[in-house]
Amino acid sequence: MSEDDILLGIALIVALATACQILAGKLRVPALILLLPVGFAAGALTDIIHPDQLVGEEFSALVSLSVAVILYDAGLGLDLRNLRGDTRSIVGRLLLFGVAFTFLAVCAIGPALFGMSLRVASMVGMILVVSGPTVVGPLLQYVRPTDKVRRLLIWEGTLTDPIGAILGALVFHAIATTNQIDIGRGYQIGQFIISLAVGLVGGAVGIGLLWLTLRVLRLGEALGTLAQLATVIAVSAACDIVRDDTGLIAAIVIGMAAANIRGFDMPARRPFFETLVQLIIGLLFISISSSVAPDSLTPVLLPTLLLVAVLVLVVRPLVAFVATMGKHMTMGERAFAGWMAPRGIVAASTAAAFAAPLVQLGLPGASKVLPVTFLVIVSTVVLYALTAGPVARLLGVARPNRTMPLLVGGAPWAVALGTALRSAGLDVQMWAGQSEERERIKDAGIKLARGDLLATATNPRARLEGVNAVFLLTDDDDFNALASVLVQDNVEGPVYRVGPPDESHGVVAPYTGGAILFGSSLVRHVLAARFEQGARFEVQPASQPLPPGYEELFLVRGDGRLEPSDATRTVIPEADDLVVLLAPAPAGGTGGQYPSSGEASD
Repeated sequence: MSEDDILLGIALIVALATACQILAGKLRVPALILLLPVGFAAGALTDIIHPDQLVGEEFSALVSLSVAVILYDAGLGLDLRNLRGDTRSIVGRLLLFGVAFTFLAVCAIGPALFGMSLRVASMVGMILVVSGPTVVGPLLQYVRPTDKVRRLLIWEGTLTDPIGAILGALVFHAIATTNQIDIGRGYQIGQFIISLAVGLVGGAVGIGLLWLTLRVLRLGEALGTLAQLATVIAVSAACDIVRDDTGLIAAIVIGMAAANIRGFDMPARRPFFETLVQLIIGLLFISISSSVAPDSLTPVLLPTLLLVAVLVLVVRPLVAFVATMGKHMTMGERAFAGWMAPRGIVAASTAAAFAAPLVQLGLPGASKVLPVTFLVIVSTVVLYALTAGPVARLLGVARPNRTMPLLVGGAPWAVALGTALRSAGLDVQMWAGQSEERERIKDAGIKLARGDLLATATNPRARLEGVNAVFLLTDDDDFNALASVLVQDNVEGPVYRVGPPDESHGVVAPYTGGAILFGSSLVRHVLAARFEQGARFEVQPASQPLPPGYEELFLVRGDGRLEPSDATRTVIPEADDLVVLLAPAPAGGTGGQYPSSGEASD
């Protein structure tokens, strides 16, 4: 290829990857649904984006390092505090039985379906044991299942990738060197343990490097992100040089350690790293799918659809049934876990890495490895993307649209507001730091959030579970302002803070953006003063007229969605809605005039 062709090919891959992800975001579908067919079509229509021509034989090494970066990012989202009890046991079973059952099933039916040798079928079987966070995560974000199911599937999808990649490498080398399948023999088991050990040692080295750069040297956001990227790539490359695909284990170990070891000074936000991961995913899928020849799909199309049917309707439900047997899960949760096993980037990258060497060995059916894997990925992603939502609702595991608010603060007026929201039918939680405030919350009968909930919410790698709206109502305006910024990206819903006095001289609060509750008139000290003087929070049907002197605070929709009143938008009530109001203090109440919004009364 000429230099111009290479430049054009790289530009086209980047443009297609970006366009697909933007369009997928607008359509609220996994980007993989668009990336694979677009890459396939581009590869069929042009020769300038084929990776073997753009990069050559070194493409598999680039894929390995790219996947390591993806898995490091996935590891940052794994909170070990969520891997306890039944969850840990079920994830272990899903990994063990999932790998074994999938591998054996493909080995059993692959030769008959595709006319390939048992050795090639074993390679396909090991490629298809993986799932992946790049596919599972977006699907679960769209479906919004219960937290228990979400944790199981995310942990399984993340951990099965490096395990499947290492086992795939072992199967390939067993086939290439001994002309037989001996993955079950003691020698290959020992090889797997050695590979695992290499990955763990590499992970330990990576943890030490991150500790040096992020904790000892105290690098900032830009240099800290650069240090993470360099550490993951360097350690993964070193591990892969020692043992094939062990860099993936090291990458996940480093990510999990950075997310769970106290003392790591991780950057509060990682926009560059997250953007890089999204770009890598797009580039890999476009590149790999472009290498699939159109004429290679036709002979394997119907057999692959039969294979997908076996994997989806037989293998996966059986794996989920065995893994969840005797555990505290509802039938709906068990069934949904049995309906989610899409294949993703590691399956594609493993197939791309080993397909050509298998063809060179002259094994019957080796040329079908890549097209079969491509069709399985497309089929499973499309199937689960179209059906996951309806299936989750049918099984009763999709979380309702009801708002589950967390109120932060324990002042008397804040507790009274929480009581009013609870009387409107909402599942309210409250959090407060001082023991007096916590006792006040308990005495009101409101659920007291666990002590580390807010710390979890401000963790840039954590996701706040069981909460989809946060209202910051403490007496510290600067705390409310800072927390609103930190919590925003970790909550599946809005984050509001009570307004500071208009003329306050706080360090942060007057200058920080973010959504302010109730506009500029009902700021924090005004609400507190009015409550002290006898004003109360009341709930009434939205169909009733607003009493004189009452002010509207929230609208609770008939389906349980909570919509605060503020100056930025108009909330139009419907017949079955409820409205939360601030009633005026009784005439001749306890205290004189209300303070204006610009007067602090602390």
